[in-house]
Amino acid sequence: MAGESTILRSEISGFRVFGVDIISRPPQPTSRTPSNLPRMNERIRISPIRVVSAEGEMLGVLETSVALQMAMDVGLDLVEVSPDSKPPVCRIMDFGKAQYEKQRKSAGPKQHKSQLKQIRLGPKTGQHDIQVKVDKAREFLSRKDKVKVNVVFRGRENAHHDRGRDLLQEIINMLADCATVEQPPRMEGNRAMSMLLMPNSKIAAQKPAKPGTAKPEDATAEPAPASVKPAP
Repeated sequence: MAGESTILRSEISGFRVFGVDIISRPPQPTSRTPSNLPRMNERIRISPIRVVSAEGEMLGVLETSVALQMAMDVGLDLVEVSPDSKPPVCRIMDFGKAQYEKQRKSAGPKQHKSQLKQIRLGPKTGQHDIQVKVDKAREFLSRKDKVKVNVVFRGRENAHHDRGRDLLQEIINMLADCATVEQPPRMEGNRAMSMLLMPNSKIAAQKPAKPGTAKPEDATAEPAPASVKPAP
């Protein structure tokens, strides 16, 4: 009957079931972009394929189902690496690990983030202990870290702020080859005097040294003379 005929409208079609209009719409286009990842595992529809093992050994031309089972048996993936070949070339591999290594290499070496290191002394610190602190500061500076040197005064030591200033100036002189004074010595409250050192341009141009690495021997040193045997 005309009243029960199929209802056709622009871009909408429908039909009537038990007196109820059922409206159906055509499929809408999706905004999903195609993946740039290679086909792998069950997504590989072509068969047969040329298979390469996880160790790089050529296994020859196999049915895709056989190659996929081989990959599953060793807990790895079957990845299409050359889809345009005849037949396509697929490799058994750990795809997640391969992607991680690829991203890590493309990111390049990690850049060292400069940190603030602190060294603490007293106005009566002995010369040996001062040298130990200076060597530690030199290590920090070689790694492109900033160093804050603090001289802490206790009790009657507060009457000798000049000694603290002389001590900081001594450290500046000892580190003159690798450090630049960013903040000169100054009092912080009533009990401490501090200064801030940063790597100089010579250190900044070098690669940061790894802690605990031994210094290379002086390449300019003259080699030891070879021993000469007396003539018979």
